[in-house]
Amino acid sequence: MTRTLLWLIGGLILGGIIHITAILTLPLLAEETTWSRVSALDANNRMLVLNRVAQGDPNPLHLDPELSYGLCQIDLSEGPAYLNGVLPDAFWSVAVYDQNGVVIYSTTNRDGIGQTVDMGIFNAAQTRLLAQQQIDIAEGLLIVEAPTNQLFVLVRLSAPHEAMRTRFEQELSEITCGPRA
Repeated sequence: MTRTLLWLIGGLILGGIIHITAILTLPLLAEETTWSRVSALDANNRMLVLNRVAQGDPNPLHLDPELSYGLCQIDLSEGPAYLNGVLPDAFWSVAVYDQNGVVIYSTTNRDGIGQTVDMGIFNAAQTRLLAQQQIDIAEGLLIVEAPTNQLFVLVRLSAPHEAMRTRFEQELSEITCGPRA
């Protein structure tokens, strides 16, 4: 009886270890990830206004059809990246994501920023240079330190009326994103 109980407990522990290992490794084996979908959009160092998602259509990025989206993919190994421009006077948010789709920084116009977005995104080495005043930045620049070099920025806009959506998306397309020239 004791021997059977030990075998049962051992089997449950081994099964639990195998189960947890499988769950944790499956995402690493996925061929289609958020990063691969973003990379396929050709938004490298430029703000790309995403096509509107119609209800019922495929939505691989799981976007809200009521919002307008701008996407920019950046690589900090090329140098610091900057996001700059003026967004409409309505709700908007900016989020910086790593390759795994994890938000590393997020802000909205309700954080007291107003309509102007002026953000510098730096890796750890660039932040050290910034602290040593070896990188010149404009006063008032919002500084974001990223743990990795491969990132993407997603800007969301909420037009109060459908008639304003086209104008909002035009303003979104004028946001600059990427290294400074």
